[in-house]
Amino acid sequence: MCYNNVIMIKQLSKVGNSSALLLDKALMELVGLEEGGPVQITVQDGVLMVQPVSPAPVDEERFQKLLDKVVRERRSALRKLAQ
Repeated sequence: MCYNNVIMIKQLSKVGNSSALLLDKALMELVGLEEGGPVQITVQDGVLMVQPVSPAPVDEERFQKLLDKVVRERRSALRKLAQ
């Protein structure tokens, strides 16, 4: 199913000194948003865009090298924590 052109009218709600845009659960599911999840907000030509933040892919080789470096440099502290 593809919903590329869904149009809704929503009301902003006051929350403290800010305003909030309340999104229905169905709408959040439709675009892949999760409560408490990070979002990217972009303003372009007067249009506000909100989209879920996709985690950056992990370079496993670089991750392993960095992990090895941390273990080497912090070996004594890690041993103490393990006791």
